[in-house]
Amino acid sequence: MKILLAGGGTAGHIEPALAVARSLRKLDPSCELLFLGSKEGLETQLIPAAGFQLFFIPKVRVPRKVTPALLLAPLQLLQAISASMKALSGANVAIGFGGYISAPLYIAAKIKKVPFLIHEQNAKPGIANRLGAYLTPHVALSYRINSGALKKGILTGVPLRQDVLIALKEASQDWQVARKLAKQRVAAKYQIDSELPLVFIFGGSQGSQAINSVIADSRTILAQEIFSVIHGVGKNNPLPARDSSYVALDYITEMADLYLASDIVIARSGAVTCAEVAALARFALFIPLPIGNGEQALNAAPLVATGRAALVKQSDFSATWLEANLSALLEQSRNAPMAGDNKAIDAADRLASMIEKIGVVR
Repeated sequence: MKILLAGGGTAGHIEPALAVARSLRKLDPSCELLFLGSKEGLETQLIPAAGFQLFFIPKVRVPRKVTPALLLAPLQLLQAISASMKALSGANVAIGFGGYISAPLYIAAKIKKVPFLIHEQNAKPGIANRLGAYLTPHVALSYRINSGALKKGILTGVPLRQDVLIALKEASQDWQVARKLAKQRVAAKYQIDSELPLVFIFGGSQGSQAINSVIADSRTILAQEIFSVIHGVGKNNPLPARDSSYVALDYITEMADLYLASDIVIARSGAVTCAEVAALARFALFIPLPIGNGEQALNAAPLVATGRAALVKQSDFSATWLEANLSALLEQSRNAPMAGDNKAIDAADRLASMIEKIGVVR
């Protein structure tokens, strides 16, 4: 069976696609898996590194404002659809995870009569999946959606990346022990005090300049040795100097350990981050990305409702705000449940089974 997967651009689209690919390979080791991507996205690094083949299609650029570049979008879309049709040659089934890589696949699959599944991971769907859902009866969701063609979707949750999934299964045996051991490992690796509450900060796969700037202005607050801080600034951002309680990283390799060890996570509220926080972290402060269609605030809502997170607008998030609220956030963290949520523990397997059934029926 040949299966095409479209998840490119950011880790938020790529990591769930990789998780499903691993489940598909586990389900059927002989299946042929091919990823669609562009030459400009993070997929050029993550997908080959995971051992999967990547097929490039042109990137469709749709400006947020009316500019001359908007005139090129139809031509780029036609080129991307043509390339996707080539990739679909011999395919039994396809799956898209939204974003600019998925839209051409949906149209190409409809033209070639290849069945495809859509996975929408956000609480408020993007345009590619909203339109694509009218072209297929097969839809999977991470949040219930009550309007449009996506409302027919089956709830599956967000597929978890491999290290988070393994950590969740192990921690479920004894959360208190798992958190203590993770903090000891993190403290030993980065030479920080394991007895201090740990604040883990990151801004997604590329980092966040807005969050980084606030943390830079807050260094004197954080340097009071009330907290230990691990800060993922992103590969393309300057790396701040460390001190006895603050460590900055350009790239994070042990996400699962840092989630488990943290007392407070400070991050954006993309769908994948929210799923990982729900699975492993105890408490999070989310700063939703102020652009887009407002999905990040909605993604965080269930965690806020259950006392597992707090929300602050980027326009309100500042060193002054952090100084005024950090102690209260720590108190909220202490009152948050020790155990994570294992609802998404088999999300990737559920999606893999759906894909296999769709492909076999064809």
